[in-house]
Amino acid sequence: MKNIFCETFGVQIPIIQAGMVWCSGWKLASAVSEAGGLGVLGAGSMNIETLQYHIKKCQARTLKPFAVNLPLLYPHTEAHVASIIAARVPVVITSAGNPSTYTSALKSAGCRVMHVVSSTKFALKAQQAGVDAVIGEGFEAGGHNGREETTTLCLIPELVKQLTVPIVAAGGIACGRSMLAAVGMGACAVQVGSRFATAEESSAHRQFKEAVIKAQEGDTDLIIKAITPTRMLKNSLYQRLKNAENQGADRQTLSELLGRGRSKLGIFEGNLDEGELEIGQVAASIKQIQSAKVILEDIWQDFLAHKANLLKNWI
Repeated sequence: MKNIFCETFGVQIPIIQAGMVWCSGWKLASAVSEAGGLGVLGAGSMNIETLQYHIKKCQARTLKPFAVNLPLLYPHTEAHVASIIAARVPVVITSAGNPSTYTSALKSAGCRVMHVVSSTKFALKAQQAGVDAVIGEGFEAGGHNGREETTTLCLIPELVKQLTVPIVAAGGIACGRSMLAAVGMGACAVQVGSRFATAEESSAHRQFKEAVIKAQEGDTDLIIKAITPTRMLKNSLYQRLKNAENQGADRQTLSELLGRGRSKLGIFEGNLDEGELEIGQVAASIKQIQSAKVILEDIWQDFLAHKANLLKNWI
């Protein structure tokens, strides 16, 4: 079965493991790549030396392609780009910034580049910057999100209609059925975050993973829109932020209430009350902690099975 994403990025299965902060280290990325998908290192929670370490460990563990997710809003982004180029990382996924800043330099160095967007406006800018693919992320996704609050179901068809580069669907995808829906809308691949956040190889704290698999429908919310819209599990920190937001708190007040290091505290250190527990709406469908390989194969085989049975209920 030929697939433009697989051919472009050198993978066997058109599934990307999202580059989630405090979850996506070398153990997870290399496991996903070894299993046939595209594993991703999440540089958003890494300093210069830490990213270099994870790249080296990933290269030692797998000879298959992997990627670095690079949010462009951090002060050490330029140094990260230099590390990526020096290490010959095959794929880079940029986000949270202007894709034209580094795309040309990365592609000149031999990297394939994707950019994450939440709207057609920014998708067109990414295409103009010369990216190899665009990842369209709906607001069902966990963590930082688009201000437009456009769902994956609405976003992907518009991207497919207006762009010529391959489209990857993200947000709310954790099983073969949702992958099939994304492909039906025109996506050539999917990016999966929340389910891989709970993988055995994820660097997230065990208590965070258990909180995710206990989550029920409605247990996440998109808040702190005055700062950066963020989807998280509801806990004590969430409730204080939500109350302040409902009372009309401004950006500065919300920033002071949020403080610093909350995502590390919740995801990496397992503080379920005071940490920022970033996860997607699809958390309600995740019921067990599994290996990255099992997760990848389960989604792929489920996709193939439902694809084969797609028209059985139609006369």
